[in-house]
Amino acid sequence: MAYDLIVIGGGPAGYVAAIRAAQLGKNVACVEADRAGGTCLNWGCIPTKALLKNAELYQTLTHKAAEFGLKIEGLSYDWSAVIGRSRKVSGRLAGGIEFLFKKNKVDYINCVASIEGPGKVRVTAADGSSQTLETRHILIATGCKSRGLPLLPFNGSSVISSKEAMVLATQPKEMIIIGAGAIGVEFAYIYNAFGTKVTLVEMLPRILPVEDDEVGETLEKSLIKQGIRCLTNTKVTAAADHGDHVEISVEGPKETGVIRADVCLVAIGIQPVLPGGMQPVLTDRGYIQVGERYETSLPGVYAAGDITGPPWLAHTASYEAVQAVEGLYLAGHTPRKVKNFPGCTYCHPQVASVGKTERELKAAGTAYSVGKIPFLAIGKAIAAGEPEGFAKLLFGKKHGELLGAHIVGENATELIAEMGLALDQELTAEEIHATIHAHPTMSEVIHEAALAAEGHAIHV
Repeated sequence: MAYDLIVIGGGPAGYVAAIRAAQLGKNVACVEADRAGGTCLNWGCIPTKALLKNAELYQTLTHKAAEFGLKIEGLSYDWSAVIGRSRKVSGRLAGGIEFLFKKNKVDYINCVASIEGPGKVRVTAADGSSQTLETRHILIATGCKSRGLPLLPFNGSSVISSKEAMVLATQPKEMIIIGAGAIGVEFAYIYNAFGTKVTLVEMLPRILPVEDDEVGETLEKSLIKQGIRCLTNTKVTAAADHGDHVEISVEGPKETGVIRADVCLVAIGIQPVLPGGMQPVLTDRGYIQVGERYETSLPGVYAAGDITGPPWLAHTASYEAVQAVEGLYLAGHTPRKVKNFPGCTYCHPQVASVGKTERELKAAGTAYSVGKIPFLAIGKAIAAGEPEGFAKLLFGKKHGELLGAHIVGENATELIAEMGLALDQELTAEEIHATIHAHPTMSEVIHEAALAAEGHAIHV
């Protein structure tokens, strides 16, 4: 049977592309080597959020119980149950994707795929059997995997990636995390909350290096206060895996010497996962080059999501997938490239941003104004016992439009959606604060920050 579209990869780009094409009346198959949902639902976004919720709840009960008038004696946790809950959440949602495939009449093929030629995809099952499927179009959405450290290869036990960090059978007493991006910071928070002694090593001057400088500095102070050792501006010069522990030689302003731990989590980034068979033209970093319509150099073959390069985010992958499919099958539709996208880190306090940082605006010579308000000025934050952090909005001086928004604090990852809309619609400070924000809510920090940009904040 010939398909209109075969999607290779069942993650946030792949399954969304398959379902959207089916909604447009196309005969679609989605080939996934692991399980529907890809890394995001099975080994990334979703299961980590379950672990983070467990960690936040446990940390609240162990450190803030008295503040809320609670008396708890003999509080403990079951590590296997903590991990088990995360896997159940993941399994439920992956099963939900499989249901959506059935609902939309998408053929879900649990196999390894390779491109044999124009319009031909070979699928190979776990038992070695294979067949070649014919299709008019192919969409590659194979995503990425963790990038290892050459001097410290993954072994799944003492040197691990984020995948193993989600399912460690035994909680380590000490952990070194190399890389303080979103993944490294989130796992540092999780393991520290449950009592593991965590050392976070980052070669750049700040944790979360892509975020606004002030946000990174604020979060670092918070993590140190929570008990996490943060070694920023620090290089790993040597490493030794001894099987039951790892020793890392570091060099930096805070510490120089050898540190050791039961487990080392390497979170220095990701690398592309390409399908087998014919290969399209790649970028110099190994990602698939695509044109304005997400087309590759191979006739009839398209690509979307992480496999095409940064930003490596599930929500941008899904957006690109829809654009690619609608560009193929909706007459007159011109696909859009990702322009403004939110970045979120789900530690506690949370971090979220969209648009330009102050660092970028200064480098570009763009004149801007700043509106910044601490959560300490927001009634709901005080009532919730979450006064830490701030919201900072950046507006262009020439036209007054929002250029960037940066939030560190409670519910930051939810609050950023409004800022994405404001950025896309080029709203000004006046238009944002003219929108009534309900009281008492955390969202009032946005209202006050917009007022602050014009010099008349009320509550500071």
